[in-house]
Amino acid sequence: MTDRDEAADLAAALGEPRWQAPRVTPLDRRLAVDRDSVERGLASLVLTVIELLRQLMERQALRRVDVGDLTEEQIERIGATLMALEEQMTELREYFGLAPEDLNLDLGPLGPLLPTD
Repeated sequence: MTDRDEAADLAAALGEPRWQAPRVTPLDRRLAVDRDSVERGLASLVLTVIELLRQLMERQALRRVDVGDLTEEQIERIGATLMALEEQMTELREYFGLAPEDLNLDLGPLGPLLPTD
């Protein structure tokens, strides 16, 4: 008798409709998911997107500085903001136990998502 059959028999004995019986699939047996690994994986994905956006904003700011269309005050504000964001990213990576290279997704033939300066 399989796990599914036992679950169905239990559900029938309890008077539950058959369609509500819990189902155990082969994937459930192979995929051991725990809260910590899910949390760490989600944090890694979110931080990767944030890091990508941070680097894009930094490059855009440098281009604008090079072109000369920012005032000294704007340059100072942008610099302070980018440094604060980088510090916050470092704190979040440490909190979730991630290294900077953990945020760089391998896109196969396209190479890594983030540049490896």
